[in-house]
Amino acid sequence: MKTIFSTLFCTLGFFYFAQVTNVMEASDKAQKLVGKPAETFNPYVYVMPTIGTGGHGHTFPGVCAPFGMMQLSPDTRHDGWDGCGGYHYSDSLIYGFSHTHLSGTGVPDYADLLISPQSGKKAKLLPKFQDAKNGYGSKFSHNKEKARAGFYEVYLEDEQINVRLTTSERCGIHEYTFTNAKGKKYILLDLDYRDKVLDAGFEIINNTSISGKRVSEAWANEQHFYFHLETSTPFSSAKPVKIAGTHKLLLEFPKDTKVLYVKVGMSHVDQKGAAHNLQLEIPGFDFMQVYSRNVEKWNKELSKIKVDALNFEDAIIFYTSLYHCMVAPNLMSDLDGRYRGRDQKIHQLVKDNQYTVFSLWDTYRGNHPLFTLIQQERTTQFIRTFLRQFDEGGDLPVWELAACETECMIGYHSVSVISDAYMKGLDGKTKVAGMSYDAKKALNDMHFTANINELGKQTYANNGYLSSSDEPESVSKTLEYAYDDFCIAEMAVAMGNEEMAKTYRKRSFSFVNLFDPNTKFMRARRGAQWYGPFDPSEVNFNYTEANSWQYSLYAPHEIEVLTNLLGGRDSLEAWLDRLFTTEM
Repeated sequence: MKTIFSTLFCTLGFFYFAQVTNVMEASDKAQKLVGKPAETFNPYVYVMPTIGTGGHGHTFPGVCAPFGMMQLSPDTRHDGWDGCGGYHYSDSLIYGFSHTHLSGTGVPDYADLLISPQSGKKAKLLPKFQDAKNGYGSKFSHNKEKARAGFYEVYLEDEQINVRLTTSERCGIHEYTFTNAKGKKYILLDLDYRDKVLDAGFEIINNTSISGKRVSEAWANEQHFYFHLETSTPFSSAKPVKIAGTHKLLLEFPKDTKVLYVKVGMSHVDQKGAAHNLQLEIPGFDFMQVYSRNVEKWNKELSKIKVDALNFEDAIIFYTSLYHCMVAPNLMSDLDGRYRGRDQKIHQLVKDNQYTVFSLWDTYRGNHPLFTLIQQERTTQFIRTFLRQFDEGGDLPVWELAACETECMIGYHSVSVISDAYMKGLDGKTKVAGMSYDAKKALNDMHFTANINELGKQTYANNGYLSSSDEPESVSKTLEYAYDDFCIAEMAVAMGNEEMAKTYRKRSFSFVNLFDPNTKFMRARRGAQWYGPFDPSEVNFNYTEANSWQYSLYAPHEIEVLTNLLGGRDSLEAWLDRLFTTEM
């Protein structure tokens, strides 16, 4: 349990106590909504999605179902590192509400189909960062903003519109309440927002239904987004925005419209899939019904860890962290089982799910080991997804996003996820919810991925380490490759493949080759010499987003060997004391 606690607490960004009142209000309302007595354990009331939206947290405050395909959330920041989640707590302007968002990443992408509700004499067609005087985007205040698991609400001051959002797995519903009784009522559908558009367009089906698509390039080099949208009130006109190179559609509604519901289904396959998802997941316009189902799903997942001895603030920290753990990976397959593979072809599943957004360098240490304990069915589906991606793309995923391999970060950490699951009993023999995976194929795919001639893998295997002249981030890559090799060795031993186990067991000791006994740090080598000058506090190209202080103890599979290299337990203790007192 201590490991789980440390994993979850470390996922936090920044904590905003101003939301506590809103959380308690949400608790009272949702208790009535789901029809359960107050004494029932309802951990969703402790979730504050605004945590992590400030500083460098890169989370989003909007709505998703656990591991859901759609992330419906406000967009306040068009680009920039601290705009990766599309929203930053310090911002005061909301451009609109888009249907896909990333959580906690260091590179921006997504924000598909931005919807900007408007009210007034004339619609705004370009965002304010392109047209500062007349562009769309409304001021908002955190005093009139509520974010909780399954629900988001905000008041757009300039447009005089109150907005509420909630989702199912693949669909979302917007509620717009227009408080400006005299002004015209619009919603702008913007497919240009954020990413580079490769292909996009709208299909007006009737005066309440629109379908469309966006194929875009950003972090994912070919991301496919398809949607089907329906409105509760017929629109009086639908006009393409006549600005060269844009893909925008302006819908106008009757002036007497007071409350408008907009529901959107999405798919990575096609518009037909988006419409089918919407038809089955949100057949009507009952906002509260969709919200109550979302709450029930979050309660089910969050209740898998029940902690009784936490005070209110710690409960918020713990369950918000657990919530963020289950925002991704995301569903990739439609309700009919179709999904877009890494080969950009459409594949068919039967009683299975495909997933996407595998940020494995970030998640293999803590998040996926947690999943093997509390998400065993999904872990099995994640591994099945990995094996399909191997067949479609030629290797196991490194950092897969929307059926595209970004090759971001280091290591081949799919092997860690698979081996951890195998060693904890998800061995391909025992079925979870009637499902298993081919362990022999998994081991062969792991072996193949570890030996592809890329990112210095073969040089590392031949020499026992990477030199700074071989690869950037050579120290971090060597250490993490060594750990991944240990994972392969352990699974090979368990499966009786002694020859493979021997090879990878030997490779797993490669970290020793970068240990400098004089400084007692992991250092980069340049051929037969140590790279210098050396300062363990320096963040440079030899390490991945870190320095030698932070990476020198990275041999989690051979703590005893590492301890002996340092000079024994007392030396390790002294090293740790220095780590926590040194200035960096």
